Amino acid sequence: MGSKKRVLILCTGNSARSQMAEGLLRNIAGDKFEVESAGVNPSSVRPEAVEAMREVDIDISHHKSKSVEQFVSERFDFVITVCDNAHETCPIFPNAARRIHQRFEDPPAPGAATPDETLSIFRRVRDEIRDYLVEFAKKNS
Repeated sequence: MGSKKRVLILCTGNSARSQMAEGLLRNIAGDKFEVESAGVNPSSVRPEAVEAMREVDIDISHHKSKSVEQFVSERFDFVITVCDNAHETCPIFPNAARRIHQRFEDPPAPGAATPDETLSIFRRVRDEIRDYLVEFAKKNS
Protein backbone atom coordinates (compact mmCIF):
# COMPACT_ATOMS: atom_id res chain seq x y z
CA MET A 1 0.00 0.00 0.00
CA GLY A 2 1.30 3.48 -0.89
CA SER A 3 1.94 6.29 1.51
CA LYS A 4 -0.80 8.58 2.74
CA LYS A 5 -1.65 11.68 0.73
CA ARG A 6 -0.68 14.89 2.53
CA VAL A 7 -3.27 17.62 3.09
CA LEU A 8 -2.74 21.13 4.46
CA ILE A 9 -5.88 23.02 5.49
CA LEU A 10 -5.52 26.80 5.71
CA CYS A 11 -7.54 29.59 7.28
CA THR A 12 -6.73 33.05 8.58
CA GLY A 13 -6.18 32.38 12.28
CA ASN A 14 -6.01 28.57 12.38
CA SER A 15 -8.45 28.96 15.26
CA ALA A 16 -11.75 27.42 14.14
CA ARG A 17 -12.57 26.20 10.62
CA SER A 18 -9.16 24.80 9.71
CA GLN A 19 -8.77 23.23 13.17
CA MET A 20 -12.18 21.53 12.91
CA ALA A 21 -11.37 20.43 9.35
CA GLU A 22 -8.07 18.91 10.48
CA GLY A 23 -9.80 16.90 13.21
CA LEU A 24 -12.66 15.88 10.94
CA LEU A 25 -10.50 14.68 8.04
CA ARG A 26 -8.30 12.68 10.40
CA ASN A 27 -11.45 11.10 11.82
CA ILE A 28 -13.07 10.47 8.42
CA ALA A 29 -10.02 9.21 6.53
CA GLY A 30 -6.91 9.31 8.71
CA ASP A 31 -5.89 6.01 7.20
CA LYS A 32 -5.64 7.67 3.76
CA PHE A 33 -4.52 11.23 4.56
CA GLU A 34 -1.84 12.86 6.67
CA VAL A 35 -3.49 16.13 7.74
CA GLU A 36 -2.09 19.44 9.00
CA SER A 37 -3.70 22.83 9.45
CA ALA A 38 -2.24 26.32 9.65
CA GLY A 39 -3.13 29.99 9.45
CA VAL A 40 -1.83 32.99 7.54
CA ASN A 41 -2.16 34.94 10.82
CA PRO A 42 -2.21 32.26 13.55
CA SER A 43 -3.86 32.97 16.88
CA SER A 44 -5.23 30.29 19.22
CA VAL A 45 -7.79 27.51 18.97
CA ARG A 46 -11.27 28.78 19.86
CA PRO A 47 -12.92 26.99 22.80
CA GLU A 48 -16.15 26.85 20.79
CA ALA A 49 -14.36 24.81 18.10
CA VAL A 50 -13.10 22.41 20.77
CA GLU A 51 -16.63 22.10 22.20
CA ALA A 52 -18.32 21.60 18.81
CA MET A 53 -15.84 18.84 17.98
CA ARG A 54 -16.17 17.22 21.42
CA GLU A 55 -19.90 16.87 20.71
CA VAL A 56 -19.06 14.55 17.80
CA ASP A 57 -16.42 12.66 19.82
CA ILE A 58 -13.38 14.28 18.21
CA ASP A 59 -10.82 15.79 20.58
CA ILE A 60 -8.94 18.81 19.26
CA SER A 61 -8.21 20.25 22.70
CA HIS A 62 -4.50 19.50 22.22
CA HIS A 63 -4.30 21.32 18.86
CA LYS A 64 -2.15 24.44 18.59
CA SER A 65 -2.49 27.26 16.08
CA LYS A 66 0.37 27.07 13.57
CA SER A 67 1.75 29.46 10.96
CA VAL A 68 1.54 28.60 7.28
CA GLU A 69 5.19 29.68 7.02
CA GLN A 70 6.38 26.51 8.75
CA PHE A 71 4.87 24.38 5.95
CA VAL A 72 5.81 26.37 2.81
CA SER A 73 8.76 24.15 1.86
CA GLU A 74 6.93 20.88 2.51
CA ARG A 75 5.27 18.70 -0.14
CA PHE A 76 1.48 18.40 -0.08
CA ASP A 77 -0.89 16.58 -2.38
CA PHE A 78 -3.63 19.08 -1.49
CA VAL A 79 -3.67 22.57 0.00
CA ILE A 80 -7.26 23.46 0.94
CA THR A 81 -8.18 27.02 1.88
CA VAL A 82 -11.39 27.24 3.91
CA CYS A 83 -11.77 31.04 4.03
CA ASP A 84 -11.50 33.79 1.45
CA ASN A 85 -8.72 35.66 3.27
CA ALA A 86 -6.46 32.60 3.35
CA HIS A 87 -7.27 31.92 -0.31
CA GLU A 88 -6.25 35.46 -1.27
CA THR A 89 -3.16 35.80 0.95
CA CYS A 90 -1.83 32.25 1.01
CA PRO A 91 1.82 31.96 0.00
CA ILE A 92 2.73 29.94 -3.05
CA PHE A 93 3.25 26.26 -2.31
CA PRO A 94 5.65 25.10 -5.02
CA ASN A 95 5.42 21.53 -3.72
CA ALA A 96 1.62 21.33 -3.68
CA ALA A 97 0.09 19.08 -6.30
CA ARG A 98 -3.34 20.70 -6.09
CA ARG A 99 -4.79 23.79 -4.44
CA ILE A 100 -8.52 23.84 -3.59
CA HIS A 101 -10.65 26.67 -2.23
CA GLN A 102 -13.84 25.83 -0.34
CA ARG A 103 -15.20 28.73 1.69
CA PHE A 104 -17.04 28.17 4.97
CA GLU A 105 -18.69 30.87 7.08
CA ASP A 106 -16.50 32.50 9.70
CA PRO A 107 -18.08 31.88 13.11
CA PRO A 108 -18.71 35.07 15.11
CA ALA A 109 -15.81 36.68 16.94
CA PRO A 110 -15.89 36.34 20.72
CA GLY A 111 -18.63 38.56 22.13
CA ALA A 112 -20.24 39.25 18.73
CA ALA A 113 -23.21 36.95 19.49
CA THR A 114 -24.59 35.17 22.52
CA PRO A 115 -22.67 32.04 23.58
CA ASP A 116 -25.60 29.85 22.48
CA GLU A 117 -25.84 31.55 19.06
CA THR A 118 -22.08 31.29 18.61
CA LEU A 119 -21.97 27.58 19.47
CA SER A 120 -24.93 26.95 17.16
CA ILE A 121 -23.00 28.51 14.27
CA PHE A 122 -19.89 26.49 15.12
CA ARG A 123 -22.00 23.33 15.01
CA ARG A 124 -23.47 24.21 11.61
CA VAL A 125 -20.06 25.10 10.16
CA ARG A 126 -18.60 21.86 11.61
CA ASP A 127 -21.32 19.85 9.90
CA GLU A 128 -20.83 21.67 6.58
CA ILE A 129 -17.08 21.02 6.75
CA ARG A 130 -17.69 17.35 7.61
CA ASP A 131 -20.06 16.91 4.64
CA TYR A 132 -17.51 18.52 2.31
CA LEU A 133 -14.64 16.40 3.63
CA VAL A 134 -16.60 13.15 3.34
CA GLU A 135 -16.99 13.89 -0.39
CA PHE A 136 -13.39 15.09 -0.68
CA ALA A 137 -12.13 11.84 0.84
CA LYS A 138 -14.30 9.73 -1.49
CA LYS A 139 -13.02 11.55 -4.58
CA ASN A 140 -9.36 11.82 -3.64
CA SER A 141 -8.32 8.72 -1.73
